[in-house]
Amino acid sequence: MSVGRVFVAVTMPDEARHAVAHHLSEVDSPVPGRPVPPENWHITLRFIGKTESVPYEKMLGLLDQADLGSPFRLRLGSLGAFPGPKRASVLWVGTETGSAELCDLAAFIEEIVDDAGFMPEERPFHPHLTLARIRPHLDVTAYVESVPPVPASWDVSDIVVYRSHWGRGPARYEELERFELT
Repeated sequence: MSVGRVFVAVTMPDEARHAVAHHLSEVDSPVPGRPVPPENWHITLRFIGKTESVPYEKMLGLLDQADLGSPFRLRLGSLGAFPGPKRASVLWVGTETGSAELCDLAAFIEEIVDDAGFMPEERPFHPHLTLARIRPHLDVTAYVESVPPVPASWDVSDIVVYRSHWGRGPARYEELERFELT
């Protein structure tokens, strides 16, 4: 039985969402591309994709038994783009503090996902919050350089397993499970 398209992420509290949205609204030009709605903002630790219930349940069991580490402070930083600002397909905001902790957490989640039987992630983890998807690719160098670092921070105390639902309009994310950092 299929569980659907699943990913593991760090969520944002509403205060941080409002701070980022307000910061971006102060910029003279709009966010290029197709902006991600603020209610969908998160930092993906591991995208798993379409999954069946057996490996999914195994992953949940491993997460439930795992020591995910201690809570930590995360502060957002400057904007960037994948694969680069001159030919951007994704506009994002990076992290100024908490990057090492996010990388450690993502590496640990990768081990759990691998132990549960999922294919390994081939791309290196880069902590970021996706702001917009850009099709076709655009040069966003001027925009990235014009936006000062984002003044938003929060305490990360848990991770969430989400299922994404696609259809008309933006994706909708359903929280399936939450695991506390201790």
